[in-house]
Amino acid sequence: YPDMEVVGEAVDGQEAVEMARQTKPDLVLMDVHMPHMDGIEATQRIRDQVPAAKVIMLSVSDDDEDLLQALRSGAQGYLLKNVEPDQLVQMLRGATRGEAPISPSLAKKIINGYARRGRVQAVGVAAEELTPREREVLALVARGATNKEIAETLFISENTVKNHLRNIMDKLHSKNRAQAVAYALEHGVIEAAEN
Repeated sequence: YPDMEVVGEAVDGQEAVEMARQTKPDLVLMDVHMPHMDGIEATQRIRDQVPAAKVIMLSVSDDDEDLLQALRSGAQGYLLKNVEPDQLVQMLRGATRGEAPISPSLAKKIINGYARRGRVQAVGVAAEELTPREREVLALVARGATNKEIAETLFISENTVKNHLRNIMDKLHSKNRAQAVAYALEHGVIEAAEN
């Protein structure tokens, strides 16, 4: 793909951190389970040392806890290795535009899991500040919708979607869309009816 260049490959998390520090990539594809240093810790270190780099997990693990730990560590997205190559490229391009790629099957599984467990809890003060429109945008992000898809669904411009997302991340003290979704799921910001 002419708009992408591979600047390095690493065999484990420790090497990935070193390589990221040296090459300062725009985007890092990271596995969750690796020798010497797992992808969760490597992601935290990369985000600390190369804050401009966006880290996307690409894993065989569809475990809910792996996803949530990855997002807490600063990963911007989480994709399963069975993703089609063309879909992977589109999601990576979306990540460079600030979107949070999460495999749709995994997003649905997690959302349904939270709904089944009735995890609608008392929402913190920051979450209470979200407007109804911001909650709608956040619910669509949680389903894996792109900015364009959100704009079309809500009949607003993509710039308005970006503004809502910026406000959401500020209010929820999130570094990126994926962390905002993780917070929303953990704290019941997105109610079962919205899923």
